[in-house]
Amino acid sequence: MLQDIIRSKTELFADGVQTVLRGHENRQRAVTLLKGNLVNNSRSEGKGISARVNSNGTYGFASIAEYTPEAAEKVIRAATENALFLGRHSSRKIALPASLGTGTIELNDKIVDAEQKLIIEACKTIDDYVVKSCPNLTSRTIAYTEDSQDRIIYTSDAYNGHLVTPRCYIYVMMTAETKDGAPVELFKALGGYGSFRDNFSDVTQYYPMIDDLYKKIMDKREGVYAEAGYKTVVLGGFMGGMLAHEAVGHTVEADLVRGGSVAGPSLNKRVASDLVTMVDFAHTFEGKRAPLPVYLDDEGTKAVDDVLIKDGILVGYMNDRETAAEFGMQPAGNARGWAFSDEPIIRMRNTCILPGKNTVEELIASVDDGYYLIDSGNGQADLTGEFMFGVTCGYEIKNGKLGRALLDTTVSGVAFEMLKTVDMVSNEVMWSSSGFCGKKQRMAVGMGGPHMRCKIMIGGR
Repeated sequence: MLQDIIRSKTELFADGVQTVLRGHENRQRAVTLLKGNLVNNSRSEGKGISARVNSNGTYGFASIAEYTPEAAEKVIRAATENALFLGRHSSRKIALPASLGTGTIELNDKIVDAEQKLIIEACKTIDDYVVKSCPNLTSRTIAYTEDSQDRIIYTSDAYNGHLVTPRCYIYVMMTAETKDGAPVELFKALGGYGSFRDNFSDVTQYYPMIDDLYKKIMDKREGVYAEAGYKTVVLGGFMGGMLAHEAVGHTVEADLVRGGSVAGPSLNKRVASDLVTMVDFAHTFEGKRAPLPVYLDDEGTKAVDDVLIKDGILVGYMNDRETAAEFGMQPAGNARGWAFSDEPIIRMRNTCILPGKNTVEELIASVDDGYYLIDSGNGQADLTGEFMFGVTCGYEIKNGKLGRALLDTTVSGVAFEMLKTVDMVSNEVMWSSSGFCGKKQRMAVGMGGPHMRCKIMIGGR
């Protein structure tokens, strides 16, 4: 029915005017148990229709929180009027980008809703296991989150399609105390792409991950502070993914390149060692579905992989149709909006540094005195590529063997300089897909990487 509403109004598309009509629904589900007590239990949906029109070189956008034929007609007319109004008051004209083809992207999946009761029961089952198997905690939180998108795209000159991105997670958060009474925390996100039943019909599959998390927090409560300085480290795959997204990925988004990012003057230059290749994957990685697949973006561009760094050389940017024309590149399907009321902007999808040839064990054994940095709780970077990430889980490396766990610390540096120190890369990739990117509007993204041996500035106490 929703697809019929959108399709029925394409008759209003004017000749020579680029128009994209989008029907868009976001649904959220949440449950939180704090020490076994239910403190959050919520469900919500938000849906509407938006239109984006390029008329005579000026874009206009409009949206409405309704899903009716009348709403579709309203937003097309309003977006056209907005484009004409802006055209009269702006000297900046955007040449209508050439289409990269037309066709239809078929529905890729479905979103299957689950009763809130089932979600609560799954969280309670995991909480019961934590109580039974993890006795030395001072606090625990079990939190279910679901934020699925359903998008219908119809365009005047590009691809049409119906795309859904279901994803849900159960976060297991543990708190313990050091011998001095200071709190230490760790968490693990369980789940991923798919609906509740895809991920949590049998929660016992996650018990080994919970056991591993408990071991790490028990190690951490006996942990030590890192010695500050410029150190040889092995970055875990999750840390590599954070680096790929925050410190590198944002600098090579073409709208931020236009705004002055370090990637502007670095195109076709060396920005990393020749062991580093980085790709923004659309929907498939090594023959399997990528963590959060994107088959079509909100401009009607069919999604394909986008190679950003090749053997250490910066070879491309992530684009929308406008910036691709400006930089002489091909758009790969990176323009997306989080909600129906959000105009699409350039966003990452599944950004990853590719694996190498060494095993993780070989990387660790090669370090005489350094650190194994496993996970990060947060990070920030700016358009110079300068970054600072918190390290929430890590270990000393002494004479090629893991030593004591680390208490929370930070690492910092300039991405394009730090990546030049990478001299070993592991042969597997670890993915993270539970977070959001916060560039202007939130967006679900995947990020991943192998283990990498490199040099980095690490903080101390």
